[in-house]
Amino acid sequence: MLKLIRPLFLQNRTGNTAQVFGVAGISRRGKAWDSNKIIPPPAKYGGRHTVTMIPGDGIGPELLRHVQEVFRYSCVPVDFEVVHVNSAMTEEDDIDDAITAIRRNGVALKGNIETSHTMPPSHKSRNNLLRTSLDLYANVIHCQSLPGVQTRHRDIDIMIIRENTEGEYSSLEHESVPGVVESLKIITKSNSLRIADYAFRLAREKGRKRVTAVHKANIMKLGDGLFLQCCKEVASGYPDIVFDSMIVDNTTMQLVSKPQQFDVMVMPNLYGNVVSNVCAGLVGGPGLVPGANLGRDYAVFETATRNTGKSIANKNTANPTAMLLASCMMLDHLQLHDYAALIRSAILRTMNETRMHTADIGGQGTTSEVVQSIMRLMQGASLRSAAAF
Repeated sequence: MLKLIRPLFLQNRTGNTAQVFGVAGISRRGKAWDSNKIIPPPAKYGGRHTVTMIPGDGIGPELLRHVQEVFRYSCVPVDFEVVHVNSAMTEEDDIDDAITAIRRNGVALKGNIETSHTMPPSHKSRNNLLRTSLDLYANVIHCQSLPGVQTRHRDIDIMIIRENTEGEYSSLEHESVPGVVESLKIITKSNSLRIADYAFRLAREKGRKRVTAVHKANIMKLGDGLFLQCCKEVASGYPDIVFDSMIVDNTTMQLVSKPQQFDVMVMPNLYGNVVSNVCAGLVGGPGLVPGANLGRDYAVFETATRNTGKSIANKNTANPTAMLLASCMMLDHLQLHDYAALIRSAILRTMNETRMHTADIGGQGTTSEVVQSIMRLMQGASLRSAAAF
């Protein structure tokens, strides 16, 4: 039986929980201060942030319950507004409610919402509606090798930037004559320039050296040709970053042969879906990699590969790592960096040092046991911080 762990704010409490997350001190007026001088952005309600939570299908609800558990334990100043979306409904009322909540709060954390191919053609993917309605144009994932996870390849460190609003996901299909279906792929200059510029700005911000555009311009000369030309145009404004391009089929072969050659990759929508899944598999699977969907005004965080995991739902065997890391990305987005660092450090130590692994990466631990291990490591970090103080 798992031992319950007391929340951090009940342990070694000296009047200010900031001591757990940073180097704290006391001013002449007797108030706590942070020597790092990191001031979080103003929140709407009493210094707390409200975030939309969409549990989704499959393992989503149980993983997000564990996120809430970890947040409560570490006293994260975030309140969740939970909005349920029923993937089996043909009406769009529930997804409209979710979109309204994200517009109100600005940020969301979600599980994947299933899109069944058996639904009628008029039924639109709830995930796609969310991204297009909020103009979440950049899907960003970071695939990185973890020392504690055994994989075929080591030293992988790839950032994938996927255009998130058009391409083959434009939902424009029709049957011209019986037995002949046309599916339209939309590529626009404005959106291609936007995603390319985002990729190069991110590369420069993160100190990356190379950006690779993935395309199929040898066949789709107009559509992918436009995307590639836009990438070249943007690249000319970043002389400090090497730019190259690669055809998508060769890209997948190169990824499974020598993934270390890639740094930052930018690509249209469908290729991004395929490449993201390949890269997640290279570093250990869908349970390890977080993802972010970013736009000018809103941000939605989730696991990178968008798997529902229905076959293992409610069995306490799902790997919580990807969803917890996605929540850390969300905390960084909210500029709650100390909380993000505390949780992320405990997650990575659980993976790499404690080696408490779920079955998907060769372990025997349950979801709950992994989460309990993470919280124990957070507890140890808080005790060391308190002792240092």
